Amino acid sequence: MIPKGNMFYSIFKNRCPRCHETNVFINKSPCKAGFMKSHSHCAHCGLKYEQEPGFFYGAMYVSYALTVAFSVAVFVAYYVFSLLFKYEFNTLHYLIINMLGLFAFSPIMFRLSRMVWINFFISYKPEQRGEKYERN
Repeated sequence: MIPKGNMFYSIFKNRCPRCHETNVFINKSPCKAGFMKSHSHCAHCGLKYEQEPGFFYGAMYVSYALTVAFSVAVFVAYYVFSLLFKYEFNTLHYLIINMLGLFAFSPIMFRLSRMVWINFFISYKPEQRGEKYERN
């Protein structure tokens, strides 16, 4: 279990990077429709998630790194299984398995890349409370 106050707690639990109290995304599950929708502000500390217009464009670089890491892991696993079971390595099979895996995990990678990106810039400070966000 990851303790509160750790950056990984915020990343893997999809919590506010400053207070670790509220969810960043509206739907807790990445498998439901509207998995990309997030709150504009934290209900507890008032942190504005999108610091400036286009803030999360940088998360595309994190997503690219995650995609490369996933593809390399799938390649190594497929190669090892082909050696263990004396199966001839087939590039087309690898590409199909990789595409299906990337498609299946794309909502999770989307959320993970956004959470990693925002945690680069905002650190855990539970005592710091911003102005409360007033909903209209």
